[in-house]
Amino acid sequence: MLMATSRRTLNQDLPPPNLALLALECRAPLEFGALLPAWPALQRAPRGDGHSVLVFPGLSASDATTYPLRGYLTSLGYACEGWSQGFNFGPRAGVLEAARRGLERACDASGCKVSLIGWSLGGVYARELAKTAPHLVRDVITMGSPFAGPPKSTNAWRIYELTSGRSIEHEHEQFDLPTAPPVPTTSVYSRSDGIVAWQGSVQQPDHGQTENIEVVASHIGLGLNPSAWWAVADRLAQPEGQWRPFDRTGLYGLKSFIYPDPNRG
Repeated sequence: MLMATSRRTLNQDLPPPNLALLALECRAPLEFGALLPAWPALQRAPRGDGHSVLVFPGLSASDATTYPLRGYLTSLGYACEGWSQGFNFGPRAGVLEAARRGLERACDASGCKVSLIGWSLGGVYARELAKTAPHLVRDVITMGSPFAGPPKSTNAWRIYELTSGRSIEHEHEQFDLPTAPPVPTTSVYSRSDGIVAWQGSVQQPDHGQTENIEVVASHIGLGLNPSAWWAVADRLAQPEGQWRPFDRTGLYGLKSFIYPDPNRG
């Protein structure tokens, strides 16, 4: 099991997103539709160096939901794979162990460290996996992942308990979720997320290689959002051992408009 030796809780009184934000989740198809006009710009993102990337889906989702993102990253030159465990119904017996074996196989096949990407609950897997095997992980990128808030600070906790058959509060106690893994770690999040309270996706500066990138997106659309895709591509393209924080400047000032300052009030 991927167990933590110590725990801490941030944002202890953080409530889930309100009903207005939850209703805005219906815009996800528009984000997917925006990929077509954004495609020429997305193809100008930094190219990959061929290293392996594993992508973990969100709660009650499968590799089919990450197929568009994986296709995009493959087009940039990465060896991109899904988690290959069907639907994500929580950390049932053997799930985390299978994820570890998948990481080891990807590392053995490429001969180099692997990047981990996780959407929502999948990002929690990615972070915890990297904590147990940092020697195999190049970097971690999460999208709308709930790691820095109490267990019921999302609008999905009931679905989690229904699909996993487990108490979310009990599960939460088994891991030190807020602590970042000891590798470069990026959290992509949205303040208009209607499923996960955005404060629960903001990581603290645990070490010199953690950062938060804000985008304007729904939770359901984060993995299909052009601005999120560009941020992911930018982070993956950094040479190993030469990590730098995300640069919000450039493109004639457009990047600072597309990516709001996460440090604002």
